[in-house]
Amino acid sequence: MTDGRSWEGHWRVRLYERVRERGYDSLTAFAEARPTASLVALAEELGPDDIAGVQVFGGLLAEAERRKQVTRLVRGLLVRELAEALPNGWPAVLDDDKRLKVAVALGTWTAYTPETHKGRVKQARAALRAAPPPPGWLPRGPDDELLLTLLPDEEA
Repeated sequence: MTDGRSWEGHWRVRLYERVRERGYDSLTAFAEARPTASLVALAEELGPDDIAGVQVFGGLLAEAERRKQVTRLVRGLLVRELAEALPNGWPAVLDDDKRLKVAVALGTWTAYTPETHKGRVKQARAALRAAPPPPGWLPRGPDDELLLTLLPDEEA
């Protein structure tokens, strides 16, 4: 966890230097090599004392916008949130504890979703609640078949 130094200096330069030091040409490539790692985990790997999860998210969003792959990024964010909240996959029974974990994962996902995709994410959340995925479902990346039906690519 950072101690407040994340915003000191040229943090974007520092972020991309760390990505290149690890052999990746983009933050997206670095993150996609770890599709279930949380944004905080990605930040800690890049710099536990001076990189924050929100900075990783900002970089990923900027790259996704340039590549016209924001929907794919949004699906990837859900993968990360579900992996953290539900490491054993979608629960067979939504008792109070599991319902809270699902709500936190979906709420955090929504919070990180860019405004351009909020409506689509709300529809996807409603679809997941109306017809829950099979017990144990846990997507391993943004191209999961169910995720693609919930949030198909629209960018051109």
